[in-house]
Amino acid sequence: MGLSAGARTAARGGPAVLLALARGLEAIVGAIGRTVRWLAVALVLVQLAVVVLRYAFGTSYIWLQESVIYTHAVLFMLSIGWTLLLDRHVRVDVFYARWSPATKAAVDLLAVLFAALPFCALVIWASWGYVAVSFRLGEGPMQVGGLPLLPWLKALVPAMAILLALAAIAIAARAVLVLAGRAETHLPRRSGHGGPEA
Repeated sequence: MGLSAGARTAARGGPAVLLALARGLEAIVGAIGRTVRWLAVALVLVQLAVVVLRYAFGTSYIWLQESVIYTHAVLFMLSIGWTLLLDRHVRVDVFYARWSPATKAAVDLLAVLFAALPFCALVIWASWGYVAVSFRLGEGPMQVGGLPLLPWLKALVPAMAILLALAAIAIAARAVLVLAGRAETHLPRRSGHGGPEA
């Protein structure tokens, strides 16, 4: 029995929807990652200022010292999803490097479904309450004279999990395309895969 015109259109549209989903999520996560990466420069400069003030001038400021912690936290927590998209996280390549693109896609799809997304859900569930309490109480700085941004520092925990989940969903969508024979790789931004488009 042949497929109806609507069914054929839906079958052709499925890969397009998955690709659009992946691209949209990658755009969000990538924009945030490319923006916060510049905090690495700020981190070095602020830490340099702390050291110079302490050892050259014999003084220090609590708020400046805390700004190192805040800058470091924002940099790493908000760029973790982008790092996953670039496949720059730690991976044991003893077996993975030798696998075919389809096997890699299948393994990463399973990892997203049974490890990454459950982990993200657990982090959001576990952190949401104490972040909400921190905002509700108007929690002050960590130390007297510090930055009054502690609720926002804590909010980075669920934000990290959300960005990581978005990146994982994008990878899963592309993995499905690879398994369906509609794409060559599910990690087009990985070194060696050329440009960002796939």
